[in-house]
Amino acid sequence: MGMGNAPVLILREGSRREKGKDAQFNNIAAARTISDAVRSSLGPRGMDKMLVDSIGDVVITNDGVTILKEMDVQHPAAKMLVEVAKAQDAEVGDGTTTSVIIAGELLKKSLDLIDSNVHPTIITAGYRLANDKAQEILNKVSTKVTIEDEALLNQIAQVSMNSKQINGSKDFFSKLVVDAVKTVIEKDAEGKYFADLKNIQTVKKAGANMEETELVKGLIIDKEPVTPTMPKFVKDAKIALIDTAIEVRKPEIDAKIQITDPTKLTEFIKQEESILREMVASIKATGANVVFCQKGIDDIAQHFLAKEGIYACRRVKKSDMERLGKSTSASIVTKINELTAEDLGTAETVELRFVGDEQMTFITGCKDPKTVSVLVRGGTNHVTDEVERSLVDAWSVVKVSIEDGLICTGGGSTAMEIAMGVRDYAASVGGREQIAIEAFASALEIIPTSLAENAGLDPINTVIEMRKQHKAGKVNAGLNPFTGKVEDMLALNVIEPYRIGKQAINSATDAAVMILRIDDVIASKNTPAPAAGGAPGME
Repeated sequence: MGMGNAPVLILREGSRREKGKDAQFNNIAAARTISDAVRSSLGPRGMDKMLVDSIGDVVITNDGVTILKEMDVQHPAAKMLVEVAKAQDAEVGDGTTTSVIIAGELLKKSLDLIDSNVHPTIITAGYRLANDKAQEILNKVSTKVTIEDEALLNQIAQVSMNSKQINGSKDFFSKLVVDAVKTVIEKDAEGKYFADLKNIQTVKKAGANMEETELVKGLIIDKEPVTPTMPKFVKDAKIALIDTAIEVRKPEIDAKIQITDPTKLTEFIKQEESILREMVASIKATGANVVFCQKGIDDIAQHFLAKEGIYACRRVKKSDMERLGKSTSASIVTKINELTAEDLGTAETVELRFVGDEQMTFITGCKDPKTVSVLVRGGTNHVTDEVERSLVDAWSVVKVSIEDGLICTGGGSTAMEIAMGVRDYAASVGGREQIAIEAFASALEIIPTSLAENAGLDPINTVIEMRKQHKAGKVNAGLNPFTGKVEDMLALNVIEPYRIGKQAINSATDAAVMILRIDDVIASKNTPAPAAGGAPGME
């Protein structure tokens, strides 16, 4: 007997499946929604977003990656665009909004092609060819920059700040950013520059003007001396970094000590005291007058350290200990009796300062500091958070500009130049891929279009004027959102690192290609919601 028309169930009951064009249209619509969410925050006239999470915490920002991280994105295709922003942030530190907008527009353009029955693999092949050509043009229009070009590096930092809350104080902040990056930058064996931005530490404190933000060539440790009797200021500091507790060690195994004679108890206490006295004496013998300890310091040891006039802090974070080692040239020691004068680091001053209502230790005047600290100030906690995000973006772009040694012009000028070049290239390719390459070129024009829209200008007129000027050979013609005119961006010093464009176009193409190649979405039945108390977190 045959099976008849009995349905064959392969997927779990309640699973959803979208196939063919339905799947593609849904994925593209979800990704475009994400792209549109950040589009209005592009450029110096961009707006901010207020994001409230499930427990009521508020974030106010226009930093693309922060917006997307804080949004609770559920759709799998939309999550891919969040990954684009994260990749851009990790690789360059800025240009996250740009990369997401380009990805969204590439998908939007592909929608019309799919509607016209162009197969997605032809579109993706065209996009890949167009991306290669775009990278080639980007390389051609880039200009060189070196670490000595301080004015140029200041401009790069300022352009990154144009769209941020600190725009009004960008002259002050750009000098601080360039100074910070130049302090922590190093050369590798081949003579190439590289910088680890973890060596720039930020400490945030609300309650003052943004311009009271301070760069310390050294470190700020969020600790105070263990007792008030210790000195508050040490000149010509000799710094010991100790990674063990300054106290009598307890045995690892369970041990009991029984004392029956009262005199023996006094001896026991004296013995403990003399061990601590010896520890402090051996620290003092090296010439150390400042001690940073990663673990605890016994009360009696605190007393002896204070008597010797030593400035001591306990429970200092491991990351701070490593930074201290880098900036003061001190070695972190695990055994106190093996501490020598060679292990000590030096700094001109170690002092206790009040920052708002808190006490912090400032280590300044280090000989060759490879770490810096930035004390970020602002009227409220939301302001200090946004100032910190803006500074991180700014020193990221200065870092990659020095590392690559290449810069491009902003204001949509580079995007327009690439779009024009890719459009000319399309004609030479032929075949159906040509249509996809032309769509890629049109998609890149979303950057000048969005800049014009956010500045309240007519985007069509702006794009037409820019095309006209680029056709006439003006490679750097871009939009000045403040005057509404198309002007020479190089003359206006609107510049950004080459890596922003390179990474944005690359990751946007990769994401668009990946989403376009999907023709089947199988979503299994949702798992049951967690029990009470497990409030959903944010992505």
